[in-house]
Amino acid sequence: MNRNTRTSERQRGRPIDTGQQDLKALILATAEELFAENGYAATSIRRIAGKAGVNSALVHYYFGDKKTLLQEVIEHSLEPLGHAIAAMRNGPEASPNVIARLLLSMVAEHPNIPRLLTREVLLPGGEMQQYFTENMAPHLGGALPVLLNREKSAGRMRKDCDPAISTVLILAVCVFPFIARTLAEPVLGVNFDDEGIELLKTQITELLQRGMSL
Repeated sequence: MNRNTRTSERQRGRPIDTGQQDLKALILATAEELFAENGYAATSIRRIAGKAGVNSALVHYYFGDKKTLLQEVIEHSLEPLGHAIAAMRNGPEASPNVIARLLLSMVAEHPNIPRLLTREVLLPGGEMQQYFTENMAPHLGGALPVLLNREKSAGRMRKDCDPAISTVLILAVCVFPFIARTLAEPVLGVNFDDEGIELLKTQITELLQRGMSL
């Protein structure tokens, strides 16, 4: 495809009266939902565009190809979490329950991300597994053992808690409820509205406080 053809496509896809950031956010939110529900391979740019109410040319204009869109979805959702974890390095506290509240706030804002990461990062052959492992994991979960070890050295965490294992347990207890939501709601009666998520935060942080912290 030559430059003139790409320019022509971008002009056809360019919005006239709607803010660019609002449209990009709409496309990202729609892609996050569909990638999580159906998987990367089964989700087309055309389907994302149709559900978002835009044309496919606009999606290509903003994000290029489908794989770049998937990468942007994950980065957009997790970047604030990465910044918050980085800030903890210079902060006064990084206790398990503080970390848990941070994680739970992220998944409450992006409830589709746990399923999306399960499909495209955690399971064998996931489309984003290598990229996530090399570029994002070190700044997210990979940064937590150092913070927890600091808590342990400061006497704020139990001496028999291994920081690496504790990281896995914190991630599991915070993320798994959202992966299991399709069963947890109808079978167990767990609510995932604002009140239910706040109750989830309270119980998880209380559990971690009693089990890991001093």
